[in-house]
Amino acid sequence: MGSLSDTITRLAAFRARRFSPSLDGNLDRLSDLSDFGSNPGALRARIYIPQALPDGAPLVVVLHGCTQTAAGYDHGSGWSQLAEREGFALLFPEQQCANNANLCFNWFLPGDIRRNAGEALSIRQMIDTLAAAQGLDRRRIFVTGLSAGGAMASVMLATYPEIFAGGAIIAGLPFGGATTIPEAFENMRGHDGHSEQRLQGLVRGASTHKGPWPTVSVWHGSADKTVDSSNAAAVIGQWRDIHELPKTPARTESIEGHTRRVWCAANGKVLIEEYIIAGMGHGTPLKTTGDDGLGSGGAFMLDVGISSTLHIARFWGLVKSGDGGIARAKTVAKPRLVRAQQLDHEAISPASNSNTGVRTIIEDALRKAGLMR
Repeated sequence: MGSLSDTITRLAAFRARRFSPSLDGNLDRLSDLSDFGSNPGALRARIYIPQALPDGAPLVVVLHGCTQTAAGYDHGSGWSQLAEREGFALLFPEQQCANNANLCFNWFLPGDIRRNAGEALSIRQMIDTLAAAQGLDRRRIFVTGLSAGGAMASVMLATYPEIFAGGAIIAGLPFGGATTIPEAFENMRGHDGHSEQRLQGLVRGASTHKGPWPTVSVWHGSADKTVDSSNAAAVIGQWRDIHELPKTPARTESIEGHTRRVWCAANGKVLIEEYIIAGMGHGTPLKTTGDDGLGSGGAFMLDVGISSTLHIARFWGLVKSGDGGIARAKTVAKPRLVRAQQLDHEAISPASNSNTGVRTIIEDALRKAGLMR
């Protein structure tokens, strides 16, 4: 057994490694997961394990947006803050520049969005390795993501539905609507050209799974100019069909001044929820102050007074500490208008954007915000 001084030295080094600055200047609370399989998508795996992780803990897989790193998205969203408090593990797959120059997950490339292939298989391998190593509860595995990460969350839910108890798609896109860069841009603008029936068939054809199916939470800003909010409706349409639910929601309510619609099973359990954040552009909705505050605002991390991180965790049953700071539904009809300054970014590589002048301006702003090197 090592000496006490040796133990203290190793613990200090471990702590410095866990809470050191990341390449984008944000606090890096994450560690690396290595040797998780063949990794055909050539992704990096980052993880966060609470200091007192209980046996059989849940796992949340978090997928960052374009130009972001795993540590940067964690810093903004506050997922590791909540995981430490509530006792669940986190997996952050991270894109590499060699795969996509703008660090976007390749949600529009056929080789990366099929079951048992590419980036989708890499993420599956990470999940299996981490769940086995930490003794996690395989019945409580969830996935969420922003923008291109949200679109990749759609991919994971469709191609591996038997793995996930639930998913959350923030400013993302439906599964399978794009297989080329031009189609990806059309999807983002809300002009995908696919019928609802065809989109629904894509999910059913992505695996041989017959149920039960994951629950789904969908978040979108009403003023999103990068990924049109019609994509939220397309995502919901795919999963309404899977769950055999009617088009009309079971109820519509106001949560912290924003519209929430829910679709329920016959027993009343909410299977699908949708949040439309009034006046918000492209990004993850945050509430960073107060007793229920999480994360930190920045580019595409928008402090608009509602924490998607906390609400999503509550929807999945991961928040055990009292009410989790989440306000109860109100009967207020008008949502509060939120004005938030933010940058729009493309959900695919900037190499496909011919307007280099505009791209240069955006990239300069991203560097100043600490989200691009």
